[in-house]
Amino acid sequence: MCREIVVTHVAVVLLTAAVTVVFALLAAAATGTLARLDGATYPAALMRAAAAFAAVITLATAVAGVLTQYLT
Repeated sequence: MCREIVVTHVAVVLLTAAVTVVFALLAAAATGTLARLDGATYPAALMRAAAAFAAVITLATAVAGVLTQYLT
């Protein structure tokens, strides 16, 4: 019984992490595309996309840290 709970917990954590990374990649792609449409060069658009990816991952980590304090 306890092993099933642990496996389920690990699966939920891994799926949440995967969804977060996919969401960050989508935000980065949208940011890069919009920057390129705005006339930015490819390196500049890539830097903006990387900044957006890092921002989403940082925000998700901060939210996870806050939620961990309240849920445990």
